Amino acid sequence: MINRVLLVERDRLMLEKLTQVVQGTRGFELVARYQSISDALGQGAIFNPNLILLDIEKQNSVALIADFLKVYPKASILCMGEKWQAESASHIVKAGARGYIIKPFTGVELQEAVDTFAKMGSESGCETLVFFSPKGKSGKTTLIANLAVALARKTHEQVGIIDADLQFGDMAVFFNLAPKSTIVEAARDAKFLSPITLHSYYMPVTQNVSVLCGTETPNLSDKVSIRRLENIISMSRSLFRYLLIDVPPGFNPTSIAAAEKSNTTFLVSMINDAYEIDHTKRALEIFKDWEDYNERVKAIFTRVEPCNSQSQQNLANKLGYPVTAIIPNEYGIVSDAADNGKMASDIRPDSPLARSVDRLADEITGRGHRIRWEKS
Repeated sequence: MINRVLLVERDRLMLEKLTQVVQGTRGFELVARYQSISDALGQGAIFNPNLILLDIEKQNSVALIADFLKVYPKASILCMGEKWQAESASHIVKAGARGYIIKPFTGVELQEAVDTFAKMGSESGCETLVFFSPKGKSGKTTLIANLAVALARKTHEQVGIIDADLQFGDMAVFFNLAPKSTIVEAARDAKFLSPITLHSYYMPVTQNVSVLCGTETPNLSDKVSIRRLENIISMSRSLFRYLLIDVPPGFNPTSIAAAEKSNTTFLVSMINDAYEIDHTKRALEIFKDWEDYNERVKAIFTRVEPCNSQSQQNLANKLGYPVTAIIPNEYGIVSDAADNGKMASDIRPDSPLARSVDRLADEITGRGHRIRWEKS
């Protein structure tokens, strides 16, 4: 499909530069251009554009987008600005724009922006899921990796993983990736990035799953500031339908910042002895500072045997809080899969581990009411 572009840019020199970009990009046709917003609203409809590139610098962007949607109800709006800001980007998406692109941009960046926002949706539709462990060694990396693949397989949506366990994250090792860039480079460049340019820092795992890999060595963890991490999360929300974030164990600035940006925080503990219940209880007490913690905080236990509904209920009774999911102990399958660069759910889709991850994926996607545990 040809993108029939209406270009609205107040600065004359920038208007000329962007005109050349649009005219020189395959699949794009510049049908009209304006410096004046009032002229664009009053005259542009006769050209029947399906894509509006709209300058929102120093404008009331929400009201402006509403005006353009009223005149051009069938057109997609891609807002333009000189710098990406999480708050303003969130506002323009909620107002009805498809996304945001930093100007000036190249033809390749324009094409990527249109393709990305058409395929991946917008920030308002992203589910951000943080996986937190009170003390570590919880099996959350295994869970995140298999869950991401399951979500992508079930929904055919784009799924992103951020390895924010800044000292000891091993998501790249788990997926057998050799990243050219990591969260360190993304944090270094975050000031100059937009969601579209950030996407190139992610490593593709499958067609619908991508990973922003963690630091190569623990000493690089201080290269990722909390503010830059928050910017990375905010930008990534515009790229994916589901965003899974692995954070370091315990309450620290990184895990707290990621949890604050999440829709849901999963407390993940591995059952070895009774202490895991106590640790999870303590974590729940801290999260009670959130008014909506009952909706936002979910408990998961891994390496549970037997992995059945009775065990899940027993854990919930001991915890005094609902347990959203339990994962069985299948280290052998996980190890074999990792050695072959695959997920456990791929090599043994009928295994208890794969079924447990599928149940959690169904819960996340809103189909949990149809899931029933098999009798052991």
